Amino acid sequence: MQEDYIKIIFGLKLKQIRAEKNLSLFGLSKLSGLSKSYLNEIENGKKYPKPDKISILSEKLDVPYDQMVSLKLDKNLAPIGDLLQSKILKEIPLDLFGIKESTLIDIVANAPAKVNAFISTIIEIAQNYSFSRESFFLASVRSFQQANNNYFDELEQQVLKFVEAYQIDFKQPITSSELEEILVEEYGYSIQSNELDKYEALGTLRTVFIPRTKTLLLANAIDEAQRTFIYAKEIAYNFLNISDRLYTFPWIKFDSFDQVLNNFYASYFAGALILSKEKLSRQLTEIFEKKTFDTTLFLKAINDFNASPESFYQRLTNILPKEFNIQNLYFLRFTHEAGSDVYNLKKELHLSHQHSPHANETNEFYCRRWVSLQVLNSISTTKKEHEFAVQILNYKSDGLKYLVFSSATKDPFKENHYRSISIGLLINKQLHRKLHFLADEGIVTKDVGVTCQRCAIENCEVRKSPATLLEKSIKNKKIEQIVEELNRKFS
Repeated sequence: MQEDYIKIIFGLKLKQIRAEKNLSLFGLSKLSGLSKSYLNEIENGKKYPKPDKISILSEKLDVPYDQMVSLKLDKNLAPIGDLLQSKILKEIPLDLFGIKESTLIDIVANAPAKVNAFISTIIEIAQNYSFSRESFFLASVRSFQQANNNYFDELEQQVLKFVEAYQIDFKQPITSSELEEILVEEYGYSIQSNELDKYEALGTLRTVFIPRTKTLLLANAIDEAQRTFIYAKEIAYNFLNISDRLYTFPWIKFDSFDQVLNNFYASYFAGALILSKEKLSRQLTEIFEKKTFDTTLFLKAINDFNASPESFYQRLTNILPKEFNIQNLYFLRFTHEAGSDVYNLKKELHLSHQHSPHANETNEFYCRRWVSLQVLNSISTTKKEHEFAVQILNYKSDGLKYLVFSSATKDPFKENHYRSISIGLLINKQLHRKLHFLADEGIVTKDVGVTCQRCAIENCEVRKSPATLLEKSIKNKKIEQIVEELNRKFS
C-alpha cells in the first residue's frame, strides 16, 4: 500500500469524525492538545500521526483506536478509497485539461461526502440491470442519507424553532388535533376525511393535497399515529417554505428529483417533530445501561410517542449514529401476506457500509431465520396488534454479528397483509461499550445466511432452496485455483 494513500485515508477519516462531532480544527486542537497546523496537515494527507498521537485522538473523539488506523473504509468513504487506490488517476491525461493530480485529490479530500454520494450513485446504477428513473432518484436520496449518516442538523434546528414558535410541549406526545389546528388556523387548510373512500380504485392512497384550495383529503382507515405524521409533513412543507413537492401519500408520480428530495426533508422534519431527540435519547440511554435487555422498557419507549413503529425505528437511524456513535446499522421494511411464502423487501437503508441483509435478485429466498420474517409469521397467526422480538444474528459466511430489533404490525389498508420493521446494529467493540446488555443470555443467537441460494448452513429446517449460487461460486473458485496452478506449472 502506498504511503501517500495511507496518509490520505487517515486524513479523510479524521476529518469525517471531526465533522460528525461538530468540531472545528481549533476545537479539536483544544480538545486533543495537538496544534491546529499539525491537525490540518494530517487531514490534508501530508502527515501521518505517531501511535501516541492517534491514542490521544481516539480517546478524545470517542472512537476505537483500531477503527481509526484501519485501512478498511466504511461506506461513506469506500468508493473514494477505491478511486484513490486504482490506477485511474495515472491513466487519465489530466494535464490535457489543465488539472493536476494533486488538485483532484484535494477536491476529494475536502468534499468527501459530495464526491462519495456521486460515486455511490453511479455504482448503484451500474449494479442494476433495469434502472428506472424512480430507482435512480431514490438511490440518489439514499446515497445522500448515507453520506450524512442520516442526520441533518439544519432540519433538527428547524423543528426546535417550530416547537418554540408554536409553543409545542415536547414533554407530551404530540397529537393530530393540535397539528390540525395549526394547519387550519395558520396555513388556511381545509381537511376532509370522507372523500377518498368513495373511489375504490385509489386503493392504499392515504392522502391527496389540492394546492389551489389548500384542501387535504384523507382516507378514513388511517389511525391516529398516521394522521399525526401526515399533518406533521404538511406543516414541514409550509414551515420550510417548500413549494416543489409531491401531492399524494404514498406518492404515485413525480416530475423532478427536487420533489423526491423535498419529500425526504418533510418526512425527516415530521419524524423529528413527533419523536423528540432529547426525550428518545434519554430513554435509549436508560435501556442501554441495563445489564439485561428490558423488553418492557423498549416497548414503552415506542408507545411513549404518538408514532408508528416504523417512524420510531426510522428515528433510531437518525439518533443512534449522532448521539451514541453507533454508525454501523441497517434498516429494513418487509411486507407479507398471511398464508403465502413471499416476503417483499420494500425499503432498506445501510449506514457506514453495505450490510449482509440487503436486496437481492427477486428469484432468491431471503433467509427464513431472520427475525424480520419470524415476527411476520408470528403476527399473521396470532393476530396481535404488535409483535416484537430481539435477536443476535450471526452471519457465519462473513463472520459478522448483528443485534436486531424487529416489530411487526398489520397493514390497515390490506386485509391479511402485514409489515415488519427492523433495525440491525453491527456488534463490534463500540457497540459493546455503548450497550451493556449484549452479554444477556436471554437474547437468542441464530446462525443465518442472506438467501437460501447463497447459504452454507447445513440441515437448515426452513431452507426453501438448495444453495445453488453458493455451490456455483465454490466451483468457480476451484476452477480459478486449478488455472493458477497450471499457469505456475507451465510458465
